[in-house]
Amino acid sequence: MTHLRRDDGFDGRGDAFYEQLVAAHRGLTDAASGALNARLVLLLANHVGDAAVVAETIAAARRGLDSGGTGNEQEL
Repeated sequence: MTHLRRDDGFDGRGDAFYEQLVAAHRGLTDAASGALNARLVLLLANHVGDAAVVAETIAAARRGLDSGGTGNEQEL
């Protein structure tokens, strides 16, 4: 079984990915931005193709949000 990757998968180029993500959302309504996020999640989950890794990823992303936090205070 594979586990969620926690090292720098972007090899130090994470800022470039973040810029792409921000640019993809630019000019979209909140509803369209939410739809884009949902499509990205589904496409990336399909690409990963491992239900256990996807479940681990969902749990990591959800950590800290159940108590009304932003999740920023928890390390993924």
